[in-house]
Amino acid sequence: MNRLQEILKRKAEIRTSLEGNEKVDLAALETELRELDEEQKEIETRQRLIKEAGEINQGTAIETRTIETFSSNPEQRDSEVVEAEKRGKDLIENRSVTVASGDLLLANHQASDIKGTFNEVSTLVDRVKHVPLQGGESYERAYEKGTGEGGYTGEGADYTESDVQFGYATINKTKITAYSEESEEVQKLPAANYSRVIVGGVNKSLRKKITKEILIGDGGAGHLVGIFSAQATAIDPTTDLEISTIDADTLDEIIFSYGGDEDVEDTSVLILSKKDLKAFATLRDGQDKKVYDVKTNGNTGTIDGVPYIINSACKAVSDTATTSGSYVLAYGPLSNYELATFSPTDIQRSTDFKFKQGMIAHRGSVFVGGNVAAHNGFLRVKKAPTV
Repeated sequence: MNRLQEILKRKAEIRTSLEGNEKVDLAALETELRELDEEQKEIETRQRLIKEAGEINQGTAIETRTIETFSSNPEQRDSEVVEAEKRGKDLIENRSVTVASGDLLLANHQASDIKGTFNEVSTLVDRVKHVPLQGGESYERAYEKGTGEGGYTGEGADYTESDVQFGYATINKTKITAYSEESEEVQKLPAANYSRVIVGGVNKSLRKKITKEILIGDGGAGHLVGIFSAQATAIDPTTDLEISTIDADTLDEIIFSYGGDEDVEDTSVLILSKKDLKAFATLRDGQDKKVYDVKTNGNTGTIDGVPYIINSACKAVSDTATTSGSYVLAYGPLSNYELATFSPTDIQRSTDFKFKQGMIAHRGSVFVGGNVAAHNGFLRVKKAPTV
């Protein structure tokens, strides 16, 4: 028995059930009859086209046409339909009921996944120090600024004062949000899970904003204090380094300019733009040999063994559009920046706001705060005026 005969037999069985007096699930039978009708029409159309193609081939003997079909296996097609209906039921909220539905796009003509785009979130947000403070409002981080020096003291004279100097970095709660909408048609696509990508995109948007604010947050009311901000009072602005271009001495200049007068600090992390990373990688000496050994691994890597992180919030010293005095790079231990989380990330979905239009709203929020929490915790590099 072929599939068309099976369909006709099943339709006859359904007709018999409807004509009887026994209680039946009318909605389920209606759905099944609709699907059987569609499949019957598809099979009959396919047979007609095959017949017409054969007649054309016999009448002209000039060309051979091939009719390609998708999901010609009825069992495979039935499985796809069942899976699509199950996904739709899982997504329907209890307060609304779908009494009839159809596919926006056929699964056999659509890819089963969604291609991602390039990375848009710097790993800086994951590498700084995280301080969980659920339910808090703000806090102060104490840090040591320095210690006085002892001195000679005569008999009976006062001891030389050498107090330890402390500073305080205030970390206030800020609110970061993201919002996105999708239509119910897109949500019920049978193959690619657009809804999951949209929900993930809300979370990505929050992280994208925070990782940039770690550098350029202006420290105003309701804003993070970024490393480049004048509100990052833990950093003495007189320690800022100015460079006009990236040359063979740039990396050494940064490394030896960071820290105190008594030590060369352990290797820290360089935060820079992709354009400046390219400038390091393409720099050549007089013999056309590369000056720096640059190893890349996505968002991170090393320059002559010095770790770096790319962050698009950094302007590029190698870019002619970057004005003098603009911050372009930062260098230091990433643990010297504290990112406090005052709440977990909350992502919610609702059909109420635009129920009449069939739109589903997604919103995400998180309460965080951030500031430089160590005395001169980072060396900030500016673009020097051109001469």
